[in-house]
Amino acid sequence: MNKRNPNIPAFVIALTGGIASGKTAVSDTFSDLGVAVIDTDVIAREVVLPDSAGLVAIADSFGNQLIQDDGQLNRRALRDIIFADKSKRELLESILHPLIRAESIRQLQQVDTPLAILVIPLLAEGLDSGNTYQWVDRVLVVDVDEAIQIQRLTARDQVSEPLAQAILDNQASRKQRLAIADDVIVNDRDLEYLRVAVGVLYNEYLGMVRS
Repeated sequence: MNKRNPNIPAFVIALTGGIASGKTAVSDTFSDLGVAVIDTDVIAREVVLPDSAGLVAIADSFGNQLIQDDGQLNRRALRDIIFADKSKRELLESILHPLIRAESIRQLQQVDTPLAILVIPLLAEGLDSGNTYQWVDRVLVVDVDEAIQIQRLTARDQVSEPLAQAILDNQASRKQRLAIADDVIVNDRDLEYLRVAVGVLYNEYLGMVRS
């Protein structure tokens, strides 16, 4: 991808991957190496805090019943709505994605390190729907076999295999993610192997910055 935002000083690597692929382990390892990490999942929670523009827009589109007595978004109720209706999911994305991208850019503009990791779990899905991040410098995909994803997901979240499979089916396929990758880390071994793989990429990225 070609960077189209000259106001971002850092070399930006978009990190993506399917659920339970190991994105957090990869981003944590980059962080340990001194790389700035910005996570759009965190930003997605911030843009729907009580009284935020995002939460007001959700209430206007989906109803005030999604706002709890404490002013917080009822995430479980919203998840049930969008999981059952693709058009509702697309509506939610049309509300949140612009807010998330704008906040991502704002935070990246404050980065004072040569490299920055921007974690975008649904990057492949966003590209399919036209919600592009064309200004990132590289796309790094954490790849893992679907069977391993299901095994990790059932153990981590205590969900059934059918539900884990349904969650995977609602995400982009491995083929779709790999199609947008500049770099790939296959996370099917232990944590030490993963750290070594991240270290190799870290040095490669620093070389790109210097050149």
